[in-house]
Amino acid sequence: MLAFLIALIKIVFLLGFLIFIHELGHFTVAKLCKVKVNEFAIGFGPTIWKKQGKQTKYALRLIPLGGFVSMEGEEERSESEGSFSQASIPKRIAIVVAGATVNIIFALLVYFGLMATQNNYVSTQIESILPEYAASQSELQVGDEIVKIEGKDIHLKTDMDKILQNSEGKPLTITVKRNEQLLDIEVTPTAQEYKSTGIYLEGGDDTSTKVLMVEEGSTAALHGVQANDKILQINGKTITNQQEIIDQINQTAGDTLSLVLQRGNEEISIELPLDKMYAYYLGVQFATAQMNLGNRMYYGFWETIDFVSSIADNVKQLLTGNVSMQQMMGPVGISEVVAKTEGIREFIYMLALISISLGVTNLLPIPALDGGKLLLLIIEAIRRKKLSENMEINIQLLGFAFLITLSIFVAYQDILRIL
Repeated sequence: MLAFLIALIKIVFLLGFLIFIHELGHFTVAKLCKVKVNEFAIGFGPTIWKKQGKQTKYALRLIPLGGFVSMEGEEERSESEGSFSQASIPKRIAIVVAGATVNIIFALLVYFGLMATQNNYVSTQIESILPEYAASQSELQVGDEIVKIEGKDIHLKTDMDKILQNSEGKPLTITVKRNEQLLDIEVTPTAQEYKSTGIYLEGGDDTSTKVLMVEEGSTAALHGVQANDKILQINGKTITNQQEIIDQINQTAGDTLSLVLQRGNEEISIELPLDKMYAYYLGVQFATAQMNLGNRMYYGFWETIDFVSSIADNVKQLLTGNVSMQQMMGPVGISEVVAKTEGIREFIYMLALISISLGVTNLLPIPALDGGKLLLLIIEAIRRKKLSENMEINIQLLGFAFLITLSIFVAYQDILRIL
């Protein structure tokens, strides 16, 4: 019971706080732009607390899954003073994007704070060179600092890892700093073969053998493995945790895996060919960076930039259709993840991740979201006249219907993953 109450408090606080700062962004910029705000509400459904201010009613509602700032002339156009519809386009754009902007800025500041207070920064200075790898056959030396690969700056070890994995084993020009001099050294990364199924398991619980998603085009997808399947057996061995799955895949002598899956109340047997994949390595180990203020700022900054890059890549994958709808997560799924967080740092990390996701999602050009409203304002600016009120209302209603349908689908997928 205590664990449930703690989980509930974490969920309500996280969602409520992020919604609050989002709506506060809209509210603050609206006030700065002299637009009248009729109501500032957190949550939906029945009102459990309210207070009437000089101009604005403040309300707290029962269901903490959203909020709104109701402005004069926002839903129905108004000619009255302080009307949103009578404000200039730049002011309306500023009000519309303010909520998402606050979420994104908050997330970046929090993430930077987390990264700047770590105690295990890995530098790009070579501490040792491993035998039987490419580096040992090259001119790389212990003490060299890798500053560029193929002309791209290397700030973090992960920068190097990404370039290596995209190299396809081709020779790379590595720029190192040695005794204050820059040297270019050509190295052909060492390729290591490994076997892949294209199956991704649920995170956060090593005992879960449930399939979170299946990579499009993988042999698993082509042979009928589906999200939410539970892996019962591999090669005749009963599976009880994720490590056993990894071990069985690595220990498979042939190129085919025998799977027994549970799908609902049915058990399904699948002979799954393994994809042959390659990972590429230089064969170097890097020194730990010194813990000083300068390094904390440096690594905190570049880790945050890497975080932004990964979010941008995820959005690109979503917009290009490379992310399955089954991978999307709604309030139900988010609540489950938040409830499983352990320790303050993990909780704060989730706060940052969900905040930036909320901000970016709200800026997508979908009617009824802030991004949809922004798109309409841009169209208005290009046309130099407003859309008809009926057309704007119909577009918003269409977007709202789409979001409701999507929300139901995502909630259904979240529930399937939990069950």
